[in-house]
Amino acid sequence: MTHRTLVRALLTSAVLAAGVMLAGCDSDQISLAQNAKANQPVPPKLVAAMTEKDMDMQSPILVRLFKQEAELEVWKQNRSGQFALLKTYPICRWSGDLGPKVREGDRQAPEGFYSINPSQMNPQSAYYLSFNTGYPNAFDKALGRTGSQLMVHGDCSSRGCYAMTDEQIAEIYSLGRESFFGGQKAFQLQAYPFRMTPVNMAKHRNNPNMPFWKMIKEGYDHFEVTKQEPKVDFCEKKYVFDAVKAPGATRDPVFDASAKCPAYVIPEEIASAVHEKEQKEAAETAKLVSKGTPVARLNTGIDGGMNAIFASKIPEGNTGLSEGGDSQALASMSLARAPGTIPGTVNPPKPNLAVQQDEPVVATTSSTASSASTRVASANASDKSASDKSTSDKSEGFFSSFARKVGIGGTADASKTTAPAPAAAAPAKPKVAEAKPQSVVRVAPKAEPKQAAKPAPKPAVTTAAAAAPAPSSSTQLAGSAPVVQTNSFDTRFSAVK
Repeated sequence: MTHRTLVRALLTSAVLAAGVMLAGCDSDQISLAQNAKANQPVPPKLVAAMTEKDMDMQSPILVRLFKQEAELEVWKQNRSGQFALLKTYPICRWSGDLGPKVREGDRQAPEGFYSINPSQMNPQSAYYLSFNTGYPNAFDKALGRTGSQLMVHGDCSSRGCYAMTDEQIAEIYSLGRESFFGGQKAFQLQAYPFRMTPVNMAKHRNNPNMPFWKMIKEGYDHFEVTKQEPKVDFCEKKYVFDAVKAPGATRDPVFDASAKCPAYVIPEEIASAVHEKEQKEAAETAKLVSKGTPVARLNTGIDGGMNAIFASKIPEGNTGLSEGGDSQALASMSLARAPGTIPGTVNPPKPNLAVQQDEPVVATTSSTASSASTRVASANASDKSASDKSTSDKSEGFFSSFARKVGIGGTADASKTTAPAPAAAAPAKPKVAEAKPQSVVRVAPKAEPKQAAKPAPKPAVTTAAAAAPAPSSSTQLAGSAPVVQTNSFDTRFSAVK
């Protein structure tokens, strides 16, 4: 099967190259069609996993991202027509905080639902291979959010992106490519702050982003109960999932992210299953709150996260805002094999001591997320994904021509999603100027995270803790995080924006 796949990929490249030659002999497009990185076959182990799970090589895919867990999931449609989990990839590096991207330069990785078509695939990425997330989508634009070139790419370096190792992005890229060859016009990317479980909703109940998170959780629940890609629309500056025309309507509803919602309904079988799930989980969340589940500590001054498997391999490695960052957990993973090559220039999250000294304690850390007290800020994270913009233009020929063959137009450049992590009871403070990124990993004596910088005693969590604050009546989405000012780090990239 692997041999047949390789032969088919080579034949496809040859056909595309021949078509380009007939159209005008564009050497850039010919080189893209013959790009070795972009044409790597799906690894045999992944092919075997597809066979075991009753999946076709070219069936549709769907991708989910989770910041707090630092994981990327690839789901694939099986022969029954439902999506099943094919593989989970640990994320090497993501930047920003838990919450959506708000503006250009805020270093936030996006959250929400995005669509990836062939024209967004970049085989000539400066970071091995990449695809553009499609940020900002219509919802983001309706709120005036800005940003560009937000990628999922290799090189384990992030400045508003989701960065994998080169080996990981090669696999993910090949799965996307095969789905396009099989006829999928676009695959869905769902990006979340964390897995939308009752425990996590209880821990983060006081976060100002909770209204937004509850809104995208509806799409999360639609996928969970149907195992089908949810249809996504926007109106009144909000997400709408799986909407269909109302009974008696003669045409499908037309949605506009900034306009009033048209008449629509959600299919009863989906609506009832989602409602049942929501009611059950809301009761579980309320029970956890009443039992005194501690509120997750807001992490001012910490830039992004890294999966523990990668942090355990790096001198002074830390998971930042991701889980599993305590020294004991990292030590237990130090002998495990990393899923790909970690470049010497990687910068794990590190503490921003100048910010932490002034940071008020607004909540306690839960027992399962105790590593939050040792999480540190990344003043040195060096994401070069902005320069993907200069290379993405070169890649348009190969996939754009393919996109036209399947009737898909190009999409706007993705932007950097960002909702800085605001303090629950205090206004967000501007971050201090960030240090210039180092070209190599700094090797220093291993030190325990600075406990001396811990602010004030933890407040008691009462059994009558309140649930998430009610949304405001503003035209801006309720719960949107305040914007944190951009630091001097961003000026390094101003020439390419």
